[in-house]
Amino acid sequence: MRIVKAAMIGDVVGNAGIETLEAYLPELRRRENLDLVTVNGENAADGYGMTEKDFRRIIAAGADVVTSGNHVWEKRDFWTILETERNMLRPANYPADSLKTQSLSGTGFTNIYENGVSWLVINLQGREFMTAIDCPFRCFDKLVGIYSGRATDIHPLISDDGSSVSSAFPIILVDFHAESSREKEALAYYADGRAALIAGTHTHVQTADEKILPKGSGYITDLGMTGITDSVIGMEPNICLERARKQVMYRMETAPAKTPGRMQGIIAEIDTEMVRAVSIKRI
Repeated sequence: MRIVKAAMIGDVVGNAGIETLEAYLPELRRRENLDLVTVNGENAADGYGMTEKDFRRIIAAGADVVTSGNHVWEKRDFWTILETERNMLRPANYPADSLKTQSLSGTGFTNIYENGVSWLVINLQGREFMTAIDCPFRCFDKLVGIYSGRATDIHPLISDDGSSVSSAFPIILVDFHAESSREKEALAYYADGRAALIAGTHTHVQTADEKILPKGSGYITDLGMTGITDSVIGMEPNICLERARKQVMYRMETAPAKTPGRMQGIIAEIDTEMVRAVSIKRI
């Protein structure tokens, strides 16, 4: 039995969030001897979307894969990074065109190899209380089908001869960017036993329900966030208060860095033979 360790880090909010990541992630990676790290970066650019500079800084801080969510489209210039960087993901379940090819920039999954282990990181987006896009459950099935050799339609970023597909079934990590706790838990039980680790993002509030599901998948409803804790989900409290009190959609701004930032997420130990989580703990 070989045990590997993966960390998934919650939504990075603004420049202060990136600075917090740069301060804490390198040491965490060294101390915990992490084999793979994912970081959700969709709020890195002043709370809305990402820039190429943000992406490069997150990778330099120690992320192997950067995931995202509904805000990934905010910066139009960033779409070229989605096209060129395979470790920069957007949700996989955005609608495809009638020819069954992805009609949007980028991809929602990546297969990478670290220390002799094959990893498949999948980025999905929820639909409850959010824009209704394609079904995340069916999208998950499709991607698992591709990597198990049972797919009927192949994503354009995977070669027809299957050369980019691992010969061994990979360890699957899922970032499910969703508003509804119910939908997150439902997907977790749906993927239980197939994904080694399923983590929710988007709400920026770390939940205390980390656990191993009945068939061996590690799960937490929300990773939390990486940013200023003296805030409302990383944003300036007074603006959020006025939005709630007056119901006027003032544009939110990231909270000033008057207090130290906090990095939140989870670390899981995974059995590479059974492709199951054996432990999970909060950061």
